[in-house]
Amino acid sequence: MDIQTDVRVTFRVEKDLKERAENLFDRLGMNMSTALNIFLRKAVDEEAIPFPISVKNTFLDANYTAADITDMFAAAVRNEMAEKRRKGFPVARYDEAEKRAYLEFADGTVEYVNS
Repeated sequence: MDIQTDVRVTFRVEKDLKERAENLFDRLGMNMSTALNIFLRKAVDEEAIPFPISVKNTFLDANYTAADITDMFAAAVRNEMAEKRRKGFPVARYDEAEKRAYLEFADGTVEYVNS
């Protein structure tokens, strides 16, 4: 990388997640910066979220239907939203009637995006 064109990017992540990610990237022979650069380059190249680089085998195989995978994804989203609520974090939602995104806070208040 060219030092003159590099920029610093700062973001927040849960401490446990950061430690587990650093452990994984170390096992893959890279640091956090390299891993994030790989992710960003792949995402830009594919114009999508890329497939993950993994040291473990996926649990999905040809026996799963598209409906099975969709159901598993929906369950994962519900679990993540429940965990965020439990921790007091806001959850991003979409109001079909209003056609607008909003944040739902743990106390039940709602804040529409770009109000």
